[in-house]
Amino acid sequence: MALPMSANGFLKALRAEGLTVVEVGDWREHNRNHKGPWGPVHGVMIHHTVTRGSARTVEICRDGYADLPGPLCHGVITKDGRVHLVGYGRANHAGLGDDDVLRAVIAEKALPPDNETNTDGNRHFYGFECENLGDGEDPWPEVQLEAIERAAAAVCRHHGWTERSVIGHLEWQPGKVDPRGFTMTEMRARIRDRLQ
Repeated sequence: MALPMSANGFLKALRAEGLTVVEVGDWREHNRNHKGPWGPVHGVMIHHTVTRGSARTVEICRDGYADLPGPLCHGVITKDGRVHLVGYGRANHAGLGDDDVLRAVIAEKALPPDNETNTDGNRHFYGFECENLGDGEDPWPEVQLEAIERAAAAVCRHHGWTERSVIGHLEWQPGKVDPRGFTMTEMRARIRDRLQ
C-alpha cells in the first residue's frame, strides 16, 4: 500500500527527473477529493487528450467539461515536453476499470485483458494527459515521449515501483484507445531502462 506523495514531493520528483515543470494556478489544492478518497496509489496512467494547442489543452485538463469537472489529470504533457501541473489529489482521469488489471499492477505482473468496469481508478492512479489528437496520425515528438518516460519514471522511482506500474487508459477501461500512436510496451521498456 502506497500513500500518495505530497504535492511538493511530486513537484520535486518531477524536477529531479530532469523535467521542465509549469505550475498552473492553485494546482496543489485543485482536486475532486470531496467525491472520494485518493489513495492508496498503485500506479501511473497515461492518456492522450484528443486536443490541439498546448494552452487550450492545459485549460481543458484543468477545468474539465460541464459533465466531467476538472482536474482531468495531475499533469499535462505538451508537445514541447513540458509538464503542466493542473491538479493534485483525486482527478477525473481513470474512471471505472478492471479490478483484475489493478491486481496485476499492484503485483507488477503482466496485464490481463480489461473486460470489466468495477473499480474506481481515480482513487488509485496518478494521471498524465498527453497533448495529441489520438488519431494515430498526429505525431509524438521525441521530446514529448521522453517527458512521458521521465514523468512516469519519477513517480515509480519515488514509490519503488517498476515499469509494470505504468499503464495506458486502454489497458484499464474497455473501449478506451489511449494513448494511440505509440505502444505501452514500448513506453514501459523506456521507463525500465531509465529506472536501471
